[in-house]
Amino acid sequence: MIVWICFISAILLFLALDLGIFNKTPHEISSKEAGKWTGIWVSLSFLFSTVVYWLYSNNYVANPDQLKPMAATIKYITGYLIELSLSIDNIFVIAIIFSSFRIPKKYQHRVLFWGIIGAIAFRGLMIYFGVMIINKFAWTTYLFGAFLIYTAIKMLITKEDHEYDPHNSVIYKYLKKLTPITTKIDGEHFFIKINNTNTATPLFVALILIEVMDIIFALDSVPAILAITSDPFLVFSSNIFAILGLRSMYFFLANMLEKFSYLEYSLIAILSFVGFKMIFHKFVNLPEWASLAFIAVALLSGIIVSIQKDKRNKKA
Repeated sequence: MIVWICFISAILLFLALDLGIFNKTPHEISSKEAGKWTGIWVSLSFLFSTVVYWLYSNNYVANPDQLKPMAATIKYITGYLIELSLSIDNIFVIAIIFSSFRIPKKYQHRVLFWGIIGAIAFRGLMIYFGVMIINKFAWTTYLFGAFLIYTAIKMLITKEDHEYDPHNSVIYKYLKKLTPITTKIDGEHFFIKINNTNTATPLFVALILIEVMDIIFALDSVPAILAITSDPFLVFSSNIFAILGLRSMYFFLANMLEKFSYLEYSLIAILSFVGFKMIFHKFVNLPEWASLAFIAVALLSGIIVSIQKDKRNKKA
């Protein structure tokens, strides 16, 4: 319990410093600044794997699966890479939402900050119930695996070009029934007074849509990481580090997503892999490094092929 309290306290402390000091004044985050913070978060995420090794070596955290320190470390890194890779589509949708509601770049960080707070809470609940369901009803492992394979097949067949219009979404239409909405943006405010009535600004609408989309994407990512481990601490910590790095990664990749067109196939391969892993877990017991290697190779292959294609297109 102490480890959980320390971990969550450290995350909340950094988030407080983020909004209160590092980004106290609204400003447009440059690619250079976003790249720096992306590097910092990725480095911290991998450095935390040494903390995982230390915690499991000294039995400072509950170890329901009786994992050895190295196995726990590899599972953490594998889970982190899965969550990070599945965040790519999330970044695409966030970009569409901001563009659709014309959110100025200098206010986007504030929306994402509060979006992260909500995402941490929702992920925590989904992980808690996901672990509980798998441990209580073993057959749900096959259900989750089948769902991931279905998602991968759907991605492969439909090949959506991210033609998502937030204004046509059910959430937006329902939100309009709950509260008046204005197209006026007044600084960082989520609500403003219009004719003595609290009215939601585009920033609040974007925040709600991003929260809902994160829950939808979590329906893929949480079962995917549960295929690697059902250890609550490993699942939660790897998820949280990936989510915390999502903001800076958004500002870093938002304008370059089209260059990584083949990453979609990497995601399809990863979802298929973890889906089959869940279904055949009783018959095939892959070593920890094999899962990590497959996911790393799938990601790197998608990035390299995408970069090569982009170079050829520029030369043509």
